[in-house]
Amino acid sequence: MKIKLAENYGFCFGVKRAIKIAEENVNSVTYGPLIHNSKEIERLKVDFNVALSESLSDFQAGDKAVIRTHGIPKDELEVLHKRNVDVIDATCPYVTKPQQICEEMSAAGYDIVIFGDEEHPEIKGVKSYAIHGAHVVTSVAELEKLHLKEKIAVVAQTTRKAEDYLEICNYLIPRYKEV
Repeated sequence: MKIKLAENYGFCFGVKRAIKIAEENVNSVTYGPLIHNSKEIERLKVDFNVALSESLSDFQAGDKAVIRTHGIPKDELEVLHKRNVDVIDATCPYVTKPQQICEEMSAAGYDIVIFGDEEHPEIKGVKSYAIHGAHVVTSVAELEKLHLKEKIAVVAQTTRKAEDYLEICNYLIPRYKEV
């Protein structure tokens, strides 16, 4: 039997970046699991004393809070800043971009459509940046049930398939004035 390794394997750019940030911040606490990998989270705990907290109330002034790769809701980030917590943002840049798009386009009067899993931490965070709310969908069938404005901004969860995202966009483009 011949085993071939893929050209690209292992952690993605955003996860590698977050791990490096956590390793550089010994004795810190991640707000939520830094990544979806329990073995790596345990390694960070053992080797770098990077703890994990799922509760916002655990963070007080002077604490070091490492923000998970998937980001957190905007209001929770604001709470950490108001408490004078030392916030170390390990949110993947590919996640912060949709957050920015949602905030800017929502403020400009666009309806926001997010292609992804509404219960995923990434989508909870991205959705929180849409000033006037957002519609989270997983299929064209769900889109068909919505009553949207003429101007729409569409973003996707980073782990979704590009071809499924294109299907969503291809449904919207001929039906709305601006997508």
